[in-house]
Amino acid sequence: MAFDSTQPIWHQLVGEFSRRIVAGVWQPGTRIPAVRELAAELQVNPNTVQRAFGELERDELVRSERTSGRFVTDDGTRISALRRQLAADAAAQFTSRARGVGLSLADAQTLLAERWDDHDRHSEPARDEARG
Repeated sequence: MAFDSTQPIWHQLVGEFSRRIVAGVWQPGTRIPAVRELAAELQVNPNTVQRAFGELERDELVRSERTSGRFVTDDGTRISALRRQLAADAAAQFTSRARGVGLSLADAQTLLAERWDDHDRHSEPARDEARG
């Protein structure tokens, strides 16, 4: 993961971990990798990962069990709300940038549809391979 030097790393980890939850990389109710494991994977201080988890716990997206570790929430409504919020944030950024370069709504919609189709075309082989 490449970090943005303009934002605290723990904040970026909250975003990455949230993305993993809404994308289903970390399924509802499943155990999350240990702090040290994630810190090694991401090449950050374990305290930074711990701080990100603290934020996710406050948002009730993960829960800690003293002897078992951390788990993704089972609350599908909370996960759906997070997915919608992340998508709304991405849409706001895209809208701002598209307007900033003078794109019309129609041109922005066309560009988005093209990128959506490109993504689907590039994802299909990976999905087919996963099916075996």
